[in-house]
Amino acid sequence: MAQKVTKEELLAKAKKPAQDAMIMHPYYKGKMQTVPRCVVRDFKDFAIWYTPGVAEPCKAIQADKDKVYDFTSKWNTVAVVSDGTRVLGLGDIGPEAAMPVMEGKALLFKYLGGVDAVAICLDTKDPEEIIKTVKLLQPSFGGVNLEDISNPKCFYILDTLRKDCHLPVWHDDQQGTAAVTLAGIVNALKVVGKDKKKVRVTMVGVGAANVAIARLMFADGFKPENMILVDSKATLHSGRKDLETKQKENPYKCDLAVRTNPDKVQGGIAEALVGADVVISLSKPEPGTIKGEWIKKMAKDGIGFFCANPLPEIWPWDAKEAGLKIVATGRSDFPNQVNNSIGFPAIFRGTLDVRARTITDEMCIAAAYELAKCAEDRGLSEEYIVPSMAEWEVFVREAVAVGMKAQEQGVARVKISREDLAKQADKMIREARQTVDTLMKTGLIPPPPKGV
Repeated sequence: MAQKVTKEELLAKAKKPAQDAMIMHPYYKGKMQTVPRCVVRDFKDFAIWYTPGVAEPCKAIQADKDKVYDFTSKWNTVAVVSDGTRVLGLGDIGPEAAMPVMEGKALLFKYLGGVDAVAICLDTKDPEEIIKTVKLLQPSFGGVNLEDISNPKCFYILDTLRKDCHLPVWHDDQQGTAAVTLAGIVNALKVVGKDKKKVRVTMVGVGAANVAIARLMFADGFKPENMILVDSKATLHSGRKDLETKQKENPYKCDLAVRTNPDKVQGGIAEALVGADVVISLSKPEPGTIKGEWIKKMAKDGIGFFCANPLPEIWPWDAKEAGLKIVATGRSDFPNQVNNSIGFPAIFRGTLDVRARTITDEMCIAAAYELAKCAEDRGLSEEYIVPSMAEWEVFVREAVAVGMKAQEQGVARVKISREDLAKQADKMIREARQTVDTLMKTGLIPPPPKGV
């Protein structure tokens, strides 16, 4: 009979990644480097890759700008752009302190999606400066991933760039989180046997993530009138007087206040959870933010997504003890990790492979349902509602779904068959992992310190 794990042991396990991170980051001095894609047989090859030979592809691109996708790495390169104002659960820590997160993002892009990504942290908080900078960077990149930019300016920045740029720009904290969360909710409802059009949903936190999740859920058929959102002050509803003065500053929150909570339920998290079938929380990263006694007042067979990082709003074992049937967090060391990492690498893989001009909500929903189907094919359970990062074939299937949807919607620059999309995604992801394995086996990436 297996020995029961104590809460103290679970807490110690939860703290281990942070402890190891303080050893590994200075040891490796960063997570990404630049390596050649082309052959260098001898020094004569530099006459091809640089002067004088390089002048010919330059002239070809000058004559036809689309050839930049064929002659350079632009086709597979994404900029990860942040101003460091909303990093994980740490808040406004500045661009330098945000670099480890952006480098981590670049690592996930490469290893999980075969996408080359460059961390770019900007020394400005001005949304107009951020918009201007991204526009100026367009010639060098095939796409832009906005990251950890504070609410509400993140909405304005994304909307403006999606309108003005000729390459795909998305905000992973919005669209990426929404896609993966939707996948998890779809499957969790299957496990407990509830209908998305009837379930009551409480959302704790009204930042970039939950606003985008709500929007994507509505687009997928969830009913706004069955939803209650809670910000740091109270529940949202059309009678909230303080929101009237913020219409211009944050129209997204004001719109949700009008569309949701028609009964004008007042109070805080405790009141909003009464009778709820689902709670989706992306708020204060601290266990105790949501209390067990509040969860006990939810509907039978409740579902809880506690996805604040680096710590969930309530420990999973406490949420289960309070009566929830399914519990998910954003962490990889607990079951049901609902994290962007199983979304953005593949979504960009599919986007880049068809040279899409944008990433639409429909492309995100297509990714969500393919993610959900991947987990369903393996067999759903209370502790398995979404695939894990280890299931690498998931990224191929997701990329294909996104690429096909982009072509269907007419936002792709090139036409590629489903079979060829799958081959391309498989090749890129496989090569990325083989590169890391080779570097480790040869010692070019040295083994970690003992005990880590």
